[in-house]
Amino acid sequence: MTDAAPPSRPLPGTRLMFRWRKWDGGTHWVHECVYLGRDRWGDWFGQLPGWDSSRPGRVVVPRHPNVTLVPPTGDYAYTHNSPPHDTRTYIDIAWDVHFEGDEPTGIDMDLDVVDRAGIGVYIDDRDEWDEHRVAYGYPLDIVEKLETLAVDLEAKVKAGEPPFDAATADEWLERLAALGLDRTDT
Repeated sequence: MTDAAPPSRPLPGTRLMFRWRKWDGGTHWVHECVYLGRDRWGDWFGQLPGWDSSRPGRVVVPRHPNVTLVPPTGDYAYTHNSPPHDTRTYIDIAWDVHFEGDEPTGIDMDLDVVDRAGIGVYIDDRDEWDEHRVAYGYPLDIVEKLETLAVDLEAKVKAGEPPFDAATADEWLERLAALGLDRTDT
């Protein structure tokens, strides 16, 4: 990672679509969201109740606000859901999350770090990871890097280290609320 200035970003408050794909280029999740800004942790996005989150064969309509952080490394997307959502933390382990034009895109690499009420913090979708790393032929160096990253992020979430603490996410949830957006704003 270099200390070079990041590429230009949309203005805070800009509505956009966050587009995920799979390793083979297939369409995956698309999330309707708003760009909130950038801090030392990376770029932050927000999503409000009623906005679209969908993938082929599945639509999820958020019931609670959430914010998502994409670090400069582009190897994960950390989502913090506002209470009373049962899943406080959901981290998509990723590859090559970056802006294409004004919209973020990345490759979902199956592994997820989750903090769910009543269960705690755990790494999810190991079965999908095992299946896809063979089916898609993930390179061994990427497999090792992302498996190590998942374990590291799991430990950081359990410890409540910033930016995985409530205080950091709450600041961005407040910025999201301050925009005064709703489902119909464009």
